[in-house]
Amino acid sequence: MKTQKEFQKLLEELKKLNLPNDRYAIYGSGPLAIRGLKEIYDLDVIVTDELYQELTKKYPEKEKGKIVIGDIEIFPLWNFLLSNPQEVLERAETIQGFRFIRLEDLINWKKKMARKKDFEDIKLIEEYLRKPESLC
Repeated sequence: MKTQKEFQKLLEELKKLNLPNDRYAIYGSGPLAIRGLKEIYDLDVIVTDELYQELTKKYPEKEKGKIVIGDIEIFPLWNFLLSNPQEVLERAETIQGFRFIRLEDLINWKKKMARKKDFEDIKLIEEYLRKPESLC
């Protein structure tokens, strides 16, 4: 797992990719890690389908709908599971200069994934959202 310091290194690696702010968002456990709620292994990023096509010219797909660059995994919107991925991307929030999907959207995505770790993360998110200081 990545410590908070290692998480910041992942963000720096993402920054080097120079993705346009309005065309990507971090999801998976990234929105938890930025809030110090969880240590993570890698960074999951969704990008617009057009940006994904541009990236495949520079980075080969590891599998259909997935590019891996070091510890960063990039997915196009069509491979995101939610029925409204463009809306999720558009309402992403900026934290420390990086775009993250909103916790409410993350809960919906994790419910669709329905793995044991997703239900554990949903519990973490719900506890976090109940705290008064998280509403600032």
